[in-house]
Amino acid sequence: MAEKVAVLESYLSCHVCSETFRDPVSLSCNHSFCSSCLQKFWEQAKNKNCPICKRKSSKDDPAINFTLKELADSFAGRQKTGSSGTEKVKKKVEVVCSKHPEVPYWFCEDEQRSLCPVCEFSLHQNHKVVPIEQAVSDLKDQLKCDLKSLQDKRDKCKQVEKTYSEMREHTKKQLLSTERQIRAEFYKLQQFLKEEEESRLAALREEEEHKGKTISREMKRIQEQISSLSDSICAVEEELQKHKVAFLSTYKDTQTRARAQSSLSDPQLLSGALIDVAKHLGNLSFRVWEKMKEKVHFSPVILDPNTADPRLYLSDDLTSVRRGDTKQQLPDNPERFTEYNNVLGSEGFSSGKHSWEVEVGDHPYWIVGLAKESVDRKGEKCVSPKYGIWSLVYRSGKYTNGVGQTVSVKKSLQKTRVQLDYNRGEVSFYNPEDMTHIYTHRDTFTEKLFPYFNVCPARDAKTTDIKICPSAISLR
Repeated sequence: MAEKVAVLESYLSCHVCSETFRDPVSLSCNHSFCSSCLQKFWEQAKNKNCPICKRKSSKDDPAINFTLKELADSFAGRQKTGSSGTEKVKKKVEVVCSKHPEVPYWFCEDEQRSLCPVCEFSLHQNHKVVPIEQAVSDLKDQLKCDLKSLQDKRDKCKQVEKTYSEMREHTKKQLLSTERQIRAEFYKLQQFLKEEEESRLAALREEEEHKGKTISREMKRIQEQISSLSDSICAVEEELQKHKVAFLSTYKDTQTRARAQSSLSDPQLLSGALIDVAKHLGNLSFRVWEKMKEKVHFSPVILDPNTADPRLYLSDDLTSVRRGDTKQQLPDNPERFTEYNNVLGSEGFSSGKHSWEVEVGDHPYWIVGLAKESVDRKGEKCVSPKYGIWSLVYRSGKYTNGVGQTVSVKKSLQKTRVQLDYNRGEVSFYNPEDMTHIYTHRDTFTEKLFPYFNVCPARDAKTTDIKICPSAISLR
């Protein structure tokens, strides 16, 4: 009896002042203290942590736990009366039947309550009744399991919270990196346009200068002709002013020169003396765009960095991937592969025909193909249609399909073409150099498929990257 009272007293005692609770408050960690003791402790510690487990309190002013207060006040009031009071507490807490207080009680599992075996046993003959000690032990074991489940759930929540925190930090890095790359791409386009503008203005000025020189040369020739004609006109006018004898002796020469100049063809304006404005302005933006296409490249597949295993490094333009020696600090978001060196394309297909080429070079170990959207990205799996991956595998000089069968390839591949006909359920692989067919896998597709790549270390190989080839093949 004294032992049970001691346990109850320990349960109702404040861990700060060691006295029975006065206005007790309970923190979220389930530890309880006198309200005034807790506030005093916080003032001294200059924080809001639990005095026992040091966990930070979520509330600055916890509410009074009235259930615990009533129990503490009742216990403290009876304790003042001495040992007889202690007996009354025991009776209030533990007595089930006032007629038989000393009889060991039993527990009815059907009704979930304690019972007196003398007075009530006959009422529970068809119920499952066990000794109260056994019931307490079993229920405590159940509660411990519930506690373990709650603790596991809390740990999982903390892990998700940690991952979200990592994702938030990563998005900030993505913002800065993506902004930098966007600015760099637009700067290159702006530089191209600026250079193209200067080039076309220079061509315009060059034509103006050439046409100006041509007009000046023709004007000079015409001016010389005008001067010569003016001299002849003056000579004829002077000849007409002479007397008969003098006129007859000299008119012949003047007439001959005048007729010679008159017989010359009239001067003609040259064609094309003006600037060819149509040449400079006609379809200007289209011709600049046509030229710009030589500076930019289209990739039929773009890799999705949010799916890449932390050991994979993607190029800035997201068209090539290599396996690095170090693991990057990346958040474990749901889309990311974490067990194998995998990465997916950014766009999936749920209908139509699609194809792209992958440059593999002399890389010693690679896998390319397609994976379904729901493919397991966290656990261990085989690269096969059974697990939602249709692929061509190259390893140790041998090519295999997704079910481990060797496929015949006449010439070692430097590139491979992946071709999908979703509606017909076909994934095919070709050598793009001569369009030699390697093999085709036929299946029934029920969800979106994404381009799939797996890259392993290539320390002894010249080729370290697996690259999407720029192609005129559009996504259809």
